[in-house]
Amino acid sequence: MRPGRALPIYLSAGAFFAALAARGFLVPLRAHELGADRFQVGLLFSVATLAGAALSLPAGLLADRFGRRSMVLFSALTGGVSQVLIATSTSVPLDDAWQVVGGLGGGAAQAALFAALADAVPAARLGRAMGWLTLAMQVGFLGGPALAGALLNFMNLGAALAVTSVMYLLPLGLSPLISGARSATASWDLVTPLREMARRRGFPAALLAMFGATIVWGTVQAYLPLFGKEALGLTGPTIGYMLAVQAVFNGLSRIPGGRIVDGAPRKGMIVAAGVIGYSIAVLLLPHLHGFWAPTILLSAAVPFLATAYVALSVTFSNLAPRNGMGVAMGLYGSMLFLGLGVGPAVFGEVINSSGYVAGFTACAVSAIAIAVVGLLVRAYEPALRRRPAVVIRPRPRALSRSLSRRCAASH
Repeated sequence: MRPGRALPIYLSAGAFFAALAARGFLVPLRAHELGADRFQVGLLFSVATLAGAALSLPAGLLADRFGRRSMVLFSALTGGVSQVLIATSTSVPLDDAWQVVGGLGGGAAQAALFAALADAVPAARLGRAMGWLTLAMQVGFLGGPALAGALLNFMNLGAALAVTSVMYLLPLGLSPLISGARSATASWDLVTPLREMARRRGFPAALLAMFGATIVWGTVQAYLPLFGKEALGLTGPTIGYMLAVQAVFNGLSRIPGGRIVDGAPRKGMIVAAGVIGYSIAVLLLPHLHGFWAPTILLSAAVPFLATAYVALSVTFSNLAPRNGMGVAMGLYGSMLFLGLGVGPAVFGEVINSSGYVAGFTACAVSAIAIAVVGLLVRAYEPALRRRPAVVIRPRPRALSRSLSRRCAASH
């Protein structure tokens, strides 16, 4: 696949994530309208992301076997159908099931698009390419909530969900332009490529860093619409604008972030600084009021985490075994969705019982701790992997017999 073929990947990613962002904005408000409490709202977010985590790794294997295009088609179909079903549903438990279906599609899209891009560009420019890909995603995160917020001025939440599902049509139309090539040597064996990745230096630290980054991002994104409504007193359209402004700064930071990552021989410090910087902002967030202060804080902090994600995507691609890029990016997606699901599920109960200050604080402190542990693991990994050499000393009698033989042979 030639570098010039990357444009359909970028456009498909933007459409996918615009639909997902509109969904993430509208579904919590729709569930709240149907009588869901804070924990149920967080659960709706978690079941989708955990389903994505479950499918990302198998989807990466399938992308190696059957080509990236097949997974893009699957993702667009499941995402669009599930979003329409949520729009017409009046049952929160039933919405959980449709969120699982949508999460399966999201996990497959993540693995397929990242693997397709890694195929398309040389390793020396992968950071910048990942920056453009994630910029396209952030444009989606900008356009999705902005469109959804504008639609709420003319229609109800269910109708807005149905209308925004048409964004899944763009990946369907562009899928013929995405590589359908299959790996001739790819097998159904998932354990072997994972074992090869695990042997490579930096693998445990990458898993830890990915988990820390995603739990803090997932918790904030899951509860930001409800936090804006309950704690900040904002209207639905205003919340959409706040999410959109944050997405602008997120996207604008991706290209310079990619250049920084390409020029850095070691990515660990970039990741840790990004996670810790964003987590400090999350500590401050529940103490602010109104529209501008939270929006400025999040807009200033999100470039830190954005650059960390670019560095992590390049790290996972570098860990990929031969003919196993789909599996590597599937693992990246699994860790991404796992953290996005675990964060709201764990800290959502804290928010539900003790409020936003306690929940956001617990989440931010946990992410900072995980980032620090990841740095320590990376620093001491060579010593942990190195096994002491076992020296077998000869027995005294055996040594004396050996010396006697050598003396006899010399005579």
